[in-house]
Amino acid sequence: MQKVLLARGMRDFLPDAMRRRRRVIETVREVFERFGFEPLETPALERLETLEGKYGEEGDRLIYRVLKRGEGGEEGESDLGLRYDLTVPLARVVAMNPDLPLPLRRWQIQPVWRADRPQRGRFREFLQCDVDVVGSPSPVADAECLAVVDAALTALGLGAFEVRLNHRGILRALAEAAGAGDRETDVLVALDKLDKVGRGGVEAELAARGLPPEAAGRLWSVLDRAGPPGALPALEGLSAVNAGLPETGRTAVDTLRRVLAHAADLGVPAGRIRFDPTLARGLDYYTGAVFETMVVAPHVGSISGGGRYDRLVGVFLGRDIPAVGVSLGLERILAVLEETQGAGGERPAARVLVAALDEACLPAALRAAAFLRAAGEAVVIAPDPLPMRKVLRQADQRRVPFAAVVGPDEAAAGTTFLRRLADGAQWILPAADLLAHLGEDAPEPGPPG
Repeated sequence: MQKVLLARGMRDFLPDAMRRRRRVIETVREVFERFGFEPLETPALERLETLEGKYGEEGDRLIYRVLKRGEGGEEGESDLGLRYDLTVPLARVVAMNPDLPLPLRRWQIQPVWRADRPQRGRFREFLQCDVDVVGSPSPVADAECLAVVDAALTALGLGAFEVRLNHRGILRALAEAAGAGDRETDVLVALDKLDKVGRGGVEAELAARGLPPEAAGRLWSVLDRAGPPGALPALEGLSAVNAGLPETGRTAVDTLRRVLAHAADLGVPAGRIRFDPTLARGLDYYTGAVFETMVVAPHVGSISGGGRYDRLVGVFLGRDIPAVGVSLGLERILAVLEETQGAGGERPAARVLVAALDEACLPAALRAAAFLRAAGEAVVIAPDPLPMRKVLRQADQRRVPFAAVVGPDEAAAGTTFLRRLADGAQWILPAADLLAHLGEDAPEPGPPG
């Protein structure tokens, strides 16, 4: 017998898990559409040249590459890759459809793939829930990304979360302040690891990249003005760090102040957004404001992230188009919800289990099921005749609220036996009366039987 195993970092989703996922996805989708975003889907596979060179050296290594067909595949050549995120495919779509009206406001909920090391809350295949505004340089678009995340997570019942905010212009100014203005990428990559490796790890990374020890010292002298990452509300943090930045960082600070003012006007609670001058977001395509959302407890890492990427579309189109977006990580959100709210509580797929007690009663039972389905009820049919005790056991196992059963007496009289499992209430009814007894205001039940 062959041993049955899943590929590492991949998962099956059984019915209970799928119900939870669908509820979260539907809540997020409703929020996205309430904010005026429109749907888009792109294929799982992209041309390799579309994906490569957009995510940085570390991101490019995590792209799943697909071998060419025929001789090329035999020689180990690749020409396609599974999409790494939803942003680069969006940029390709905009470049290929120049007649799309701008600004384009799109939402997209689809799986992405990364050849990463699986760990808690991190998988090789996972679902991203994205919104983006393409075609507007206004800080209002950045603020809407913050507001839609706040609205979606609040609608899901996540109360203890905060949004970390920074700007790539501030990071460039920090590199300049450290005397490494020509090594911005090296400083950015090192700082992006601060929450994982600490200051010592960042200093080791900078040294490994050839930067002198005094560069780290100058970096900390500016960052220490704002305290630990996320310690200060965004406006206070911006004011604290601004004094230590070169002039090149002042424009970025002013932009973030405008984003914060617009976010407040859009209803994002005061204090929800914190300033984190070390936040880099590792992807190469970011150009302006960047943001991540962290759950205060339990600690599962970032549950959403995004930022402004004003030059990515231009890679494909030949002219830059401003854009900003944010992504919600469904898997980590589900992990938080399960830990804070429990795994239960999802409504079962069907409301009624319909069964026949013997073969002769099956046609009448099927007609009762068809009647209920035509009226909009979700019905599951027991395909084989069952004794009453097994009908009720199946209904209980499936967590179906009602069992509708046709036995010889009911088939002869043109009726159906209906039991409400929660309290044992039961009725014998003609099919036309079944619907009235499935609601909360059902008539009084008949005597127990």
